[in-house]
Amino acid sequence: MRIAAYNIEWFDALFDDRGQLLMDDNWSARRDVTRAQQIEALGLVFTAIDADAVMVIEAPDTNSRRSTIHALQAFAEAFSLRARRAVIGFPNQTQQEIALLYDPDVMTAEHSPQGLVDARHAPRFDGRFRIDLDIDATEDEIVYSKPPLELAVTLATGRALRMIGVHLKSKAPHGAINRDEVMRLSIANRRKQLAQAIWLRQRIAQHLAEGESLILLGDLNDGPGLDEYEHLFGRSSVEIVMGAEEPRLYDPHAETALRSKLTAPPSSARFYIKPEKRFLQALLDYIMISPDLRAHNPRWRIWHPFDDPECWGRAELRDALIAASDHFPVVLDIDI
Repeated sequence: MRIAAYNIEWFDALFDDRGQLLMDDNWSARRDVTRAQQIEALGLVFTAIDADAVMVIEAPDTNSRRSTIHALQAFAEAFSLRARRAVIGFPNQTQQEIALLYDPDVMTAEHSPQGLVDARHAPRFDGRFRIDLDIDATEDEIVYSKPPLELAVTLATGRALRMIGVHLKSKAPHGAINRDEVMRLSIANRRKQLAQAIWLRQRIAQHLAEGESLILLGDLNDGPGLDEYEHLFGRSSVEIVMGAEEPRLYDPHAETALRSKLTAPPSSARFYIKPEKRFLQALLDYIMISPDLRAHNPRWRIWHPFDDPECWGRAELRDALIAASDHFPVVLDIDI
């Protein structure tokens, strides 16, 4: 079975309100890429991956006029993808939903939120999480701008497993106008992101304690060593989500990054830093699995156009990966 996680930059901007693709030469929301170019690039990438299921991060919007499910299923039909059925969880207000696009001949997937909205421990992901963020003896309330997507998945073989699609809060200090504001917002955003990671880890621990097979996948917007404020808090969101003690989740790219000191860690995203006139590469996207799934011959691969030899060697695929998004697909092949 092949499962992928793919953050697609401004996927929503490629559809009209009826969920139909805008295949034209107008500029997409991506830098220097037309809508037709981005759509065609995405079609090529999805076709090349040929996954049984893709957790789409920054999926098209759901609101009173638009439907994530209609848009994704129209995209799948346009490119004759096997993964042609879509499911979402709690919609959000960011125009960046979390959705699973999957092959209904291989599996079924249903939104299956856990917990209670007002629970003190591991509340439901559309609820509020109470935690003291700044050690002032006062509880702060944390909410997800993009609630994780919790799925109950049943494979055609009858095997059951859990999937959680995630897109944690960005640490970027958006709106800061001077160095002091950058520092203040960066620290505040990191506190909120770490709180979201703690909340998520509480849910993960529940599934692992019950002996359930779990796959967590998506964009954690974090990784070891990504910013200068990490030392203030001791751990990254990635480390919190994976867990400090057994049973832990496992992702080999995360483990490599945690050990990296003198060598470059893997990367799954590439951003242009305009003031510095250069590209920044970062490991932000992960597929983490529960201990029981490690016995099923899992193989991970980041479809990075410059780091993966096969992607680099196929010029059409390499160009498509660059045009499609500022993130690259992370793919897990596993014998289940």
